[in-house]
Amino acid sequence: MRRKIHKTPERLAGVRIDTVAAEGKCIVRTDEGVIFVENPTGGPGVAPGDVVDLRITNSKKQYREAVAERVHEWSSLRAEPFCEHFGTCGGCKWQHIQYPEQLSFKHQQVVDHLTRIGKVALPTILPIMAAHPTQYYRNKLEFTCAEGRWLTSTEVRTDEPIDQRAVGFHVPGRFDKVLPIQHCYLQPDPSNAIRLAVADYVYQNGMTLYNLKLHTGYLRTLIIRTADTTQQLMVTLQVAQDNPELLNGLMNHLAALFPQITSLNYILNTKKNDSYQDQEVINWAGKPYIEEQMDAGGTVPLTFRVGPKSFYQTNAQQAYNLYKVAREFAGLTGQERVYDLYTGTGTIALFVARLAKHVVGVEYVEASVADARVNAEVNGITNTTFVAGDMKDILTDDFFAQHGRPDVVITDPPRAGMDEAVTRQLLKAAPERIVYVSCNTATQARDLGILDEGYIVTGVQPVDMFPHTHHVENVVVLTRR
Repeated sequence: MRRKIHKTPERLAGVRIDTVAAEGKCIVRTDEGVIFVENPTGGPGVAPGDVVDLRITNSKKQYREAVAERVHEWSSLRAEPFCEHFGTCGGCKWQHIQYPEQLSFKHQQVVDHLTRIGKVALPTILPIMAAHPTQYYRNKLEFTCAEGRWLTSTEVRTDEPIDQRAVGFHVPGRFDKVLPIQHCYLQPDPSNAIRLAVADYVYQNGMTLYNLKLHTGYLRTLIIRTADTTQQLMVTLQVAQDNPELLNGLMNHLAALFPQITSLNYILNTKKNDSYQDQEVINWAGKPYIEEQMDAGGTVPLTFRVGPKSFYQTNAQQAYNLYKVAREFAGLTGQERVYDLYTGTGTIALFVARLAKHVVGVEYVEASVADARVNAEVNGITNTTFVAGDMKDILTDDFFAQHGRPDVVITDPPRAGMDEAVTRQLLKAAPERIVYVSCNTATQARDLGILDEGYIVTGVQPVDMFPHTHHVENVVVLTRR
């Protein structure tokens, strides 16, 4: 048998980081090609302008991958990370980069994707819309409750017994390791206090947490939703066993400590994964929803009911700005029939309804369509129709004949973008304008390349929804040729 030869890892010394890539990795350009530099767990992260030593971890035909082993010179673009968990936690990976520079990198990401992937003619791309605030901006967080705590290097070396239970976030790349969070800067109070109260109760009462490898234990996840405008608060626990005594003990504890909780729920999930969209949510106390409000230009703000499984933009304040851009790009006069594709719970559809003749919302998830209909009723909006079905199957000539061909289409698909059959149907329907809201500019650019057969891009507005991450939203308006 031939012995396997272990090669000495290739190393590069004194390399300056050039910029960042679309998924948040950094880039070094060399005569031998591009190197993508990872931020290893536990490290300070690398930033454009840093001078570092690299260790090559993977070589491909088109590129190489590396990790930084030593920093010789810190970039002037750096900022002091504000979170004690930076470098280990998988969130807020860009907090070591100054916020104006984050915006610059995101804006360039939009430009690169639309020009290199879409290859379509573009107008001047508007400056990216900054978020405010840049901390405590999320209205929903989901924490994993698991037996499989991430251990520090000191804990790994000790012989002392260590409690393996943790309530927090998964460490990047480790589905079975959870980092206990002391303070998170993503969601406003009382999110941190509720999470710590659950963790304390678990430790003090010997409650078992779910083992992600063995599929044993009781408590699985903690989901906290907050409403910025109404201050309503929802807490949902996901458990793996039907044990009323354990459940009622923890629920009573939370209800007593946090009387401001307006919706307290639980989910009994005996599956081997934590996805709960197909599971029943049981309302233990309060209302089965919370309400968020948004000014849409009417005499009173819109009210949206948000349930435990409802989709609602996690940055509510910036979502308002995003929707205003989409509505402005739509150019509504009150005479248009609007199709809102991937409507979710109808937020965009209802936001534009007062300026449209009629809005038809289409969504795959039937529960979301039910929420959209309730939200329309709650707000007294009668010029909307919501339909559930697979987009590529439902947008047919018969559908257009039944609901009328659209004058304007607003589409806000998931990260995978639109199915090609959907883009082809839009070309066939030939609305005057298409407003494309995207959370993934790579797939958006791909779809624009198809729509270029019948449309030209007349407006582009990037929007930062998630500060300190590489994610960026982008709104494009296309006008029929």
